[in-house]
Amino acid sequence: QVQLVESGGGLVQAGGSLRLSCAASGRSSFSVNSNAMGWFRQAPGKEREFVAAISKSFGSTTYADSVKGRFTISRDNAKNTVFLQMNSLKPEDTAVYYCAAKRVYSDYVVSSDREYAYWGQGTQVIVSS
Repeated sequence: QVQLVESGGGLVQAGGSLRLSCAASGRSSFSVNSNAMGWFRQAPGKEREFVAAISKSFGSTTYADSVKGRFTISRDNAKNTVFLQMNSLKPEDTAVYYCAAKRVYSDYVVSSDREYAYWGQGTQVIVSS
């Protein structure tokens, strides 16, 4: 059983920063460098939306327009962890943030939540104005 555990959420003032982590555990063969990884978020009363994604091998990335230039997704293969550095946070970034994994056999980014097989439980981010 693969587990993805997010951490790093919290309450921050607008303009501040947070760094979210997504640690993978469980099945010994699971490694983030064999998976396309992504971050999604869901605000109250809204649908889940794509935030950022990173490919398995060469670290190609893609971002939602709303976070481009402010958020950075990265991966530490040795720690089997994916990160989301969030800078210049805005109140509209308030949401529960989820990480996701999709086993892939070639290097590409995945931005559709329907393609991801594994999900974490989420971490709450609240940005006050």
